[in-house]
Amino acid sequence: MNLSLICACVWAILATAIAMGPRRFHWPGAWGLIVTGVPLLGWVTYHNGPIVGLICLAAGVSVLRWPVHALLSAMLGPRRAAK
Repeated sequence: MNLSLICACVWAILATAIAMGPRRFHWPGAWGLIVTGVPLLGWVTYHNGPIVGLICLAAGVSVLRWPVHALLSAMLGPRRAAK
């Protein structure tokens, strides 16, 4: 296991610790995880290839599902009610 994958595992452990913490730290922690996770994902992909990069991306999205949901909702706009 190389250094990029070790850092990705530490990122996942840190994400778990933030999730177990008080609720008031969730969104600031999520922003910190996003800021550190994007370059880390590029590093992992560069060193280990696109398959491992996609696996790490899927793991990151599963951890940060609510920020991703909020981003997609903001990008798609409000949904219209069915008539």
